[in-house]
Amino acid sequence: MAPGHVAYGLGAQYGLQITAETVMAWERGVALPGERELTALAGVLWCAPGELLAAASTLREHRQSRDIGVEDLARTLGMTAAAYQRIEDSGRWRGNERQAVALCQTLDMSAAQFLTATGRNEELAELLSKAVATRWQAYVKPVAKIVPLDRVLVQNVLEQLHTDYQALIVSTQAWNSAGRERTEAEIDAREFLVRVVEQFWRTAGI
Repeated sequence: MAPGHVAYGLGAQYGLQITAETVMAWERGVALPGERELTALAGVLWCAPGELLAAASTLREHRQSRDIGVEDLARTLGMTAAAYQRIEDSGRWRGNERQAVALCQTLDMSAAQFLTATGRNEELAELLSKAVATRWQAYVKPVAKIVPLDRVLVQNVLEQLHTDYQALIVSTQAWNSAGRERTEAEIDAREFLVRVVEQFWRTAGI
């Protein structure tokens, strides 16, 4: 279908006054259709809205890819549509743990995708860095609060990360005390905190 045909279909079937130039801008990625326009575009092209989106990275994109309305999703989560809309607009999660799990299930998001979509990766990295370097037990609750995973799994993962990190530190100190050159183990120990989030998801099986 040429852009003009798509524009005509959007007007004839959905009453949207969209020009062929606008359709071309969507195709080139220099403009984005609104939610109503995306749904209509999918209808004209006989496909699901998610097929027209790149990999979803925000809550709005995840919701649109599943073709779920704000009201329906909010009802599933047990919050008002206005409250959920504020979450989407800000990109910051304000719900509780139960609602976070329900959100991931409804939108088929992994825990890692949830953290990215709600802008909490940096917060998680900070908590994990402290957990592996100090008492990991104190960070089970804070981590579980922002990550929609079973708390027992979070506890096991933090314990494993702490053990791995401390083993690297001990190895590094042993090499240094012997007056030897930096080893791969020492380099890994220094880089561990940089990779701690990825290690967290890997250990959790995500």
